[in-house]
Amino acid sequence: MPKVSVIVPVYNVEKYIDKCLESLVNQTLKDIEIIIVNDGSTDNSIKIVEEYKEKYKNKIIYLEKENGGLSDARNYGIQYAKGEYIAFLDSDDYVDRKMYEKLYNKAIENNSDIVECDFYWKYTNKLILDTRNEYKNINDIITNGRVVVWNKLYNRKIIIDRNIMFTKGVRYEDIDFFYKLIPEINRLDYIKEPLVYYVQREASISKKQSEKNADIFIVLDNVIDYYKKNKIYDKYKDEIEYMYVRYLLASSFLRIVKIKDKNTREKLLNKTIDSIYTKFPNWKKNKVLKRDKTLKNLYILTVNKTTFKIYSKIFGILRMIKHG
Repeated sequence: MPKVSVIVPVYNVEKYIDKCLESLVNQTLKDIEIIIVNDGSTDNSIKIVEEYKEKYKNKIIYLEKENGGLSDARNYGIQYAKGEYIAFLDSDDYVDRKMYEKLYNKAIENNSDIVECDFYWKYTNKLILDTRNEYKNINDIITNGRVVVWNKLYNRKIIIDRNIMFTKGVRYEDIDFFYKLIPEINRLDYIKEPLVYYVQREASISKKQSEKNADIFIVLDNVIDYYKKNKIYDKYKDEIEYMYVRYLLASSFLRIVKIKDKNTREKLLNKTIDSIYTKFPNWKKNKVLKRDKTLKNLYILTVNKTTFKIYSKIFGILRMIKHG
């Protein structure tokens, strides 16, 4: 049994895949399997992959499937993973050569279900460090957790036994996966060291703002339904309510105001504020929101149906100025 299985979905990343795979085949953790899932690529990505597959036959497992998107490709790879732990890496990113050794050793040392590390936002001319403080408990992870999946190592048994998979066909798939998995774990550990390079490219899916941004409502509702179905909603109600409001009034809101089509933009903005007040009419009294005096929370507390319209107009004007 390999110590770690790294699942790498590949779709039209010929400019990036070489650096990604180079960082994986040179890992200091030798007992590792690299599961490459060709999600219907039409460029030269797979030609590059085949060269690595031929050179590293004992490390690389190559799978092919019809294009189904990132979530579908990850789920497909999970079926073939044999490692004690699973990791995910997007094919346009790359990692430090010691990453999986460090995460695995920490996992074994503490019997961790998840081990997380810091990462860099990699721009053309600069690196920006993404770091955080230690988590206190599961409630704190739900409140403040970084939902990205590619800076973590996961106990494969929990994923398989609990059937925690990515929702196919939606954006924000990491949110869905993360919040369903967290209540199932006993321990999450953290290495305060940046070991992943999260490459920022203009053509990536995450940069394109459109009606697909509405997937955030599907994903957040999926999470709430999961907690209720598994009878853990009441235990984490304050954290879930806070998470729901924070996403819709912060990161999701900032993406929606960038949508060029006016009708789509206004429709999703209206749905944002209506969803919050419908789902959580008393959200202003949320304990987490009132307890943690961050700048983001102070901003959120100023939002109501009137100020939301004002903020939407202000950010819309800023968007037009920036993009001309």
